[in-house]
Amino acid sequence: MTAPQPAPSFDARPLTDPVDPRAVSAFNTELRSRGATGLSATTIIAVVVFGLVFVVALTFVGATMASLFTDRGSSSFVGLGILAAAGVGITIAVLGLRRSRVARYRLDAFARANGMAYEAKVANPALPGMLFGLGRSREATDLVRGTQPRFVEFGNYQYTTGSGKNSTTHRWGYVAVKLDVPLPNIVLDAKGNNGFGSNLPASFQKEQRLSLEGDFDQYFTLYCPEGYERDALYLFTPDIMARFIDNAAELDVEIVDDWLFLYTQRRASTLDPATWAWLFGAVGAVITKLDQWERWRDERLLLENPTAAAAASSRVAPQSASERLPFAPPAGLLSPPPGVAHEGRRLKRSFQWVPIVFVIGFALFWFWSRSF
Repeated sequence: MTAPQPAPSFDARPLTDPVDPRAVSAFNTELRSRGATGLSATTIIAVVVFGLVFVVALTFVGATMASLFTDRGSSSFVGLGILAAAGVGITIAVLGLRRSRVARYRLDAFARANGMAYEAKVANPALPGMLFGLGRSREATDLVRGTQPRFVEFGNYQYTTGSGKNSTTHRWGYVAVKLDVPLPNIVLDAKGNNGFGSNLPASFQKEQRLSLEGDFDQYFTLYCPEGYERDALYLFTPDIMARFIDNAAELDVEIVDDWLFLYTQRRASTLDPATWAWLFGAVGAVITKLDQWERWRDERLLLENPTAAAAASSRVAPQSASERLPFAPPAGLLSPPPGVAHEGRRLKRSFQWVPIVFVIGFALFWFWSRSF
């Protein structure tokens, strides 16, 4: 196992330095003009509800104010209590909005200080990871993006499942790293952040589990498409496995198409310098070892479409035995183009029995209790 990689140097002062209120207002005015305030639908609804409650309470108290001096009954004091509660709610909502405005300003300054860019909100982000096609009201917020040495995006993401009283909003932090070539769909389910079973929003068929050498299995459960075991071993060499163990053992990992995703159920884009140091360190440690991944090719493409694959292929053979691809053709033959055959593009999902078992158990308990 390699020693943990030190966190890269970055300027965290904008996250904690005092801010100019006028600059904060100007920045948020600019965001509003672009229609990108970064406020979630939940925050907006909360402010509206608190406002309506305040208006109703104020009207009720206004109607009973005179009776406070003529009739000291409980109704007048109840009205004042409602008004006070509504006032507290409005105050909390306003303070929350102010903190959000300051946070957006700080994150924008942090991004610029470190050669990156900030975007407050993106609805329905067009990313292929397992999180981004679930539920409704999908929204990424507080995105911080860099392009050197490769494109990296840090963000917070939420989506909603269910409806009415049974609706649930799921919140995640993520890091998206753009790769140079498409790779097979591989998932590393980190064991250090699991509770009662996996914390991932998807489950995969157990036939796709692959055990790797060393103590890697103590930290991650690796899933790869059936038939791609040799490819996974090529991509996850001992030095790369050590990097993931040392720097990303609390992060779930997904490789899909030409993206690498790191998932956490904490906020990834935050005002906490320690979180940024952790994530910068994890990304920096991993991307320095991705050169080998660029050379991977899927020979199954030649079988899928021999004519098209041959037309797009090069005649460059591997330089040495140590650099040979898992299915590299003999010297002088056409090699596959970058890409992944159909069977390797997505892992096969398994049916999630836990929610069904819970519902059935609850129904049986309800009918049993009704019988007594």
